[in-house]
Amino acid sequence: MKKLWESSDRFKKSSHLYAYCNWLRETRGLSFNSYHELWQWSINDIELFWETIWHYFKIESHTPCSKVLSTYEMPNCKWFEGSTLNYAEHVFKQSKSHTTAIYFKNETGVKEEITWKALETKVAAMVTYLKSLGVSKGDCVVAFMPNVPETTICFLAVNAIGAIWSSTSPDFGTESVVNRFAQIKPKVLIAVDGYNYNGKPYDKTSTVNEISGALPTLEKVILFPYLNKNAINNFPEEVEDINTVFKTEAEELVFEAVDFNHPIWVLYSSGTTGLPKAIVHSHGGILLEHFKYMAFHNDVHKGERYFWFTTTGWMMWNFLQSALLMGAAIVLYDGSPTHPSFDTLWQFSDEVQISHFGTSAPFLVANMKKYLDIKQEHRLTTIRSISSTGAPLPAEAFDYVYDHIKKDVWLCSMAGGTDVCTAFVGGSPLYDVYSGEIQCRALGVSLFALDDLGNPIEDELGEMVIDKPMPSMPIYFWNDTDNTRYKASYFEDYPGKWRHGDFIRINSMTKGLTIYGRSDATLNRHGIRIGTSEIYSAVNKIEAVEDSLIINLELEKGKHYMPLFVKLKPNVELTEALKTLINTQLKTDYSPRHVPDEIIEVEDIPYTISGKKMEAPIKKILLKMPIEKSINIDAMRNPESVKFFIEFAKSISN
Repeated sequence: MKKLWESSDRFKKSSHLYAYCNWLRETRGLSFNSYHELWQWSINDIELFWETIWHYFKIESHTPCSKVLSTYEMPNCKWFEGSTLNYAEHVFKQSKSHTTAIYFKNETGVKEEITWKALETKVAAMVTYLKSLGVSKGDCVVAFMPNVPETTICFLAVNAIGAIWSSTSPDFGTESVVNRFAQIKPKVLIAVDGYNYNGKPYDKTSTVNEISGALPTLEKVILFPYLNKNAINNFPEEVEDINTVFKTEAEELVFEAVDFNHPIWVLYSSGTTGLPKAIVHSHGGILLEHFKYMAFHNDVHKGERYFWFTTTGWMMWNFLQSALLMGAAIVLYDGSPTHPSFDTLWQFSDEVQISHFGTSAPFLVANMKKYLDIKQEHRLTTIRSISSTGAPLPAEAFDYVYDHIKKDVWLCSMAGGTDVCTAFVGGSPLYDVYSGEIQCRALGVSLFALDDLGNPIEDELGEMVIDKPMPSMPIYFWNDTDNTRYKASYFEDYPGKWRHGDFIRINSMTKGLTIYGRSDATLNRHGIRIGTSEIYSAVNKIEAVEDSLIINLELEKGKHYMPLFVKLKPNVELTEALKTLINTQLKTDYSPRHVPDEIIEVEDIPYTISGKKMEAPIKKILLKMPIEKSINIDAMRNPESVKFFIEFAKSISN
């Protein structure tokens, strides 16, 4: 393995993780020689581990807890029963009146800085207004909003009341939004009139009216006039302008103490093949998990500036808010990450002096494919970590970060999901960074790679499984009687164990991990399992290819058909020479089994709104399953791309 970055003695000793280890030794008499030993203890004595997290971060409970964990049986376990707390209360414990809490910029150049004092004032005004509407603990408030400070303010206000938050981004279509929000019967909708993206304005007036008309439980709509400052004039009189709400004479900000296992928010599965699963997380579970991850695996410190490029429809928006728990400022950007230029976010980083830069693997790969030499154009002096998620980060992208973005930076590749609103695997400031490897399994995450017989394996491709509870696992799915859908989603394949749906390999030497893509999209070639990420890693090296999608179809009589779909760069033709080049790269990097049966040019590769390749839905289409059961077009970023595959499926012979 190629070492790309070495954690210095100074870096280690200044980390939260190092301080926690010292605290464990001083208060619990526990001592560990390595991060792996610490991780092993955290899963062997999982109740003690989470109890130490509770005490280390000084969790404020208004009532005593009777027991850390009720049972190890998933998903029926309860954490810290008896305790009552509030997430937003812990956020504002970090308040320093005149220090900046939020930095914001959008692609039109609008900038804003909000101090902790101003944040508290606006949250208090929103709380007062929501209470005047009768919103109380357990009610649902939903947001159709971009990644702007107003959305964070509204979330903190909803949370302070003990109400339940849920959001989608304004690039979602009407049906997609209604499919999500209608499940939870919201009382209030907070919506934007429109937004700019990639230099174009998108008016959402009619969409907001359609959404509100399709949600019969709504009692109020609050409008954020973002695209047009006079947008309120285009809505019915009963719709309230959010700027008027913020001028409400506010009561003192008081936080409603709720049960540890009370819902904090509802997130949704992608909904690409059916009605999205409404995933409910708990106040306490998210509070503990995000304290743990932000401190020990992202090493976020008070006063730092934490950025993640995200929309409000992706779990990373929720994750981003938790940097406030550490006393850090959150950095928000709304718009296209590549407008007006491809290096927009790097320029933004210099302007705001970002400490932790979070993005997606596809964004870093896109930078690499453009051959951008970021370090030559931007200082990036304040960035000390770059985090990546959303898809496996290939080894060549690791190399690219160190060669062309910043040499002395901690690259934290991480993987988790909407299901837990965190990462199962990610960074450790005590470890070095090796090309293509995620550094470690997160503390308290009892994760292993299992073979087909359910045995733990290392140095081989295996199914990612978690065999002990985590506080941030869903408390339930909304409207899921007897946890039927919940159990079917994670616990059917390995009884009593959470199967996440990814293939991984654990390195027995470094204890690092490599993600090989979704196991439901795995390529089974002549009895050998191949992760889709291996294909993409090799194809990414071909300059002419902009993007790709690999599918393997199991046909009748034991036949297999594995086509590779490629989106080429402008003015490039798919010649026989280019096909040979692609196949040679796959064979050289991996094996002859990685070579597709056919290479086919497409205009675009299908993606979900949150930016994930749609391998499984496209596979269903190519297997000629009914379209309505294969894919939800409204949950796509580029729905027109599916037309090709629907037509192509007709040419495939079983």
